[in-house]
Amino acid sequence: MQYNKVVICGVDTSELPVLRPEETDRLLPLAHGGDRAARQRLIAGNLRLVLSVIARFSNRGEPPDDLFQVGCIGLMKAVDNFDTGLDVRFSTYAVPMIVGELRRYLRDNSAIRVSRSLRDTAYRTIQTRERLTAENQREPDLDEIARAMGVDRREVVDALDAVSEPISLYEPIYSDGSDPLCVMDQVCDPDDNDETWLERIALGQAMERLAEREQKILKMRFFQGKTQTEVSAAIGISQAQVSRLEKTALNKVRKTILPS
Repeated sequence: MQYNKVVICGVDTSELPVLRPEETDRLLPLAHGGDRAARQRLIAGNLRLVLSVIARFSNRGEPPDDLFQVGCIGLMKAVDNFDTGLDVRFSTYAVPMIVGELRRYLRDNSAIRVSRSLRDTAYRTIQTRERLTAENQREPDLDEIARAMGVDRREVVDALDAVSEPISLYEPIYSDGSDPLCVMDQVCDPDDNDETWLERIALGQAMERLAEREQKILKMRFFQGKTQTEVSAAIGISQAQVSRLEKTALNKVRKTILPS
């Protein structure tokens, strides 16, 4: 969907005005001084900023109208709270504010619930990250965020993990025009793939062809990890007999799976 060429919340986004940076700088002190007209011009002149941000969230299944309204709340907060004394462009400050508002909205509307204390820590973490980003004009790392909050790095990681958006295993992550590559294609268990699955089937079929005592010996030796002495005591034969029966059974299984 082209967010800059549609009608969202009754607004024709292709006709939105765009403020020049110098005009934004002129209007900000007026808005902070109580000039409502200046504040309204700042908001209207930066709505395209909201559009550019909500495009990042277009795959979350939320209506564009809802995302646009939430993004506008973040923009208004940015207008009201921007420190004109900082050597930072307004857009640099506003984008993390808009993103943060959208993330809070998506978390609050998520089907996955986390504890209030963990969610509060996550909100503080995100606010700290946004503040540090605005101050330093770069994304802080987790250690910097933890130091600024006065908490352990593990708390920051746990809080962000708890409120992160779940990703579908069928979410496309790459496409070259043919079948897309999904998250599931990148997730695998090296011990549970098609090859090992087929090997298990073949092994099971080979085991079924053995005599009952041979099956019991192999199961105790290789599935339960027992020694030949333990097996001999369990089934009432000598260790030498266990060794001979084990070797015979293994040869039968090998010939069944790997016929010459």
